[in-house]
Amino acid sequence: MTAREPVAPRFRPARLDDAEPVAALHADSWRRHYRGAYADSYLDSDVQSDRRAIWSSRLAAPTDSVTVLAEDERGLAGFVHVMLDEDAEWGSLVDNLHVAHDRRRTGLGATLLAHAGRGVLERAAHPGAYLWVLEQNAAAQQFYRACGGVRRDKAAVPPPGGVASRLNGSPFGLRIAWPDVSVLARLR
Repeated sequence: MTAREPVAPRFRPARLDDAEPVAALHADSWRRHYRGAYADSYLDSDVQSDRRAIWSSRLAAPTDSVTVLAEDERGLAGFVHVMLDEDAEWGSLVDNLHVAHDRRRTGLGATLLAHAGRGVLERAAHPGAYLWVLEQNAAAQQFYRACGGVRRDKAAVPPPGGVASRLNGSPFGLRIAWPDVSVLARLR
């Protein structure tokens, strides 16, 4: 018996009934990659319910945003969420890009960024996009550079939900920018 080849993911816009699986993937990703920057007490308890509330709200009223899901035979494989024309100088904010842990390094992240880029080209007025990545997340920074992103500046990370106790110390984030989002749209 030979191993079955994985089915290529399908991409589609998110719907309100996707809030639960999106929140679960978002919480899992934060638990794996935000340790040290976010308080363990938050990551180990409140993060999933907090993300569920956020995604239920976002997906109930998806104005001025693009949220694309990648699904395969095992369910939600990843997603990207872009807030269109969020900043007059930098353009649209790639607010979330998360890939399930067991689907990392498959090209899925780049494909989701391409969907984000195409969404910005189709719906945004500003031609640029940017995101914030934790300073400690060297692997993500390397990925974004490989996707054509350029580090622009550094700022303190705002606490999730504005609750200071959810941070561990004073972490910093780095702005990664794509002045011309067509670079993203051409990925994979």
